[in-house]
Amino acid sequence: MTTTRVAVPRKGRPLEAVLERLAARTGTTELADDIISTLRYEKAITKGNQTADADVYHRLAEYSSLDDPHRPEYTLLRDDRDGMPRRVVFDSVTVPTDHGDVQLIGREEPFRALRTHEFALGFDSADLVLEEVVQLRGDALTSIEEINDRIDPLDTDVRVVTGLGDTVYHTLLATPDVVDAQDRPLGREFVRNYDGEFCISPRYERLVEAVLGTAALDGITFTYPENGNEEEADIAATGIGVYLTVTGSTARDHDLELGERLFPSETVLLENARERDAMTDAVGDLFAEPEETALQSV
Repeated sequence: MTTTRVAVPRKGRPLEAVLERLAARTGTTELADDIISTLRYEKAITKGNQTADADVYHRLAEYSSLDDPHRPEYTLLRDDRDGMPRRVVFDSVTVPTDHGDVQLIGREEPFRALRTHEFALGFDSADLVLEEVVQLRGDALTSIEEINDRIDPLDTDVRVVTGLGDTVYHTLLATPDVVDAQDRPLGREFVRNYDGEFCISPRYERLVEAVLGTAALDGITFTYPENGNEEEADIAATGIGVYLTVTGSTARDHDLELGERLFPSETVLLENARERDAMTDAVGDLFAEPEETALQSV
């Protein structure tokens, strides 16, 4: 039977979204729950919130099942925390489907694995696509169709297919004093009429430029949170900025008002158009539920 290889993140919310969507379509909920709970437990150990009886190598041997491809395998990576501890992360698992076996293969950077034609299908954060390949233009980027339209075909064959609905948003935040300085809602038009410092995470600079449009950033100087500080605290000190929000409760703790949700930080299904065929299209349909993605309705 044909096996379709799909690149996925090794850990975190994007991997969980992929596992949950595949489980919903294939009935492999127990498998997905097992992988998710294992990785959350290992994350807690790495962060010092859990204590393990066995060392990491014994835990790895206990989790992995090399003889059965339908059971998950894990591997070790160096974590970037103090001391660079080894962390158990996802490696691979094979899931039977109506379209043949689907083998999820963990990669540190799935998007880049698709760019180098290692895979036809994969999942990664929509943020990374904006950070790496979307062309910057004067006008704002507002939809999934525009993401693909702004990817130079000479740069990459990878395109965004749809999102998985695991959505948090890059949201405009500002203090009441800054909001009251203009007689308009805290949105894109507000930013176009704002001059001064604007606090963002440095890794999202290109994303913010794409989402707001370069024309809106005339007169704006980016500042960045200092190491160890809460982003919301530094945005409050600056007066205005962009940060990822779920409920906005932390922002309100810093007396920040929530403005427009600029762009969804969502796990997206990606395809390399040069590698696509009837089988990858069928497997891609396993994951696609357009009504759930925020990327098509921003």
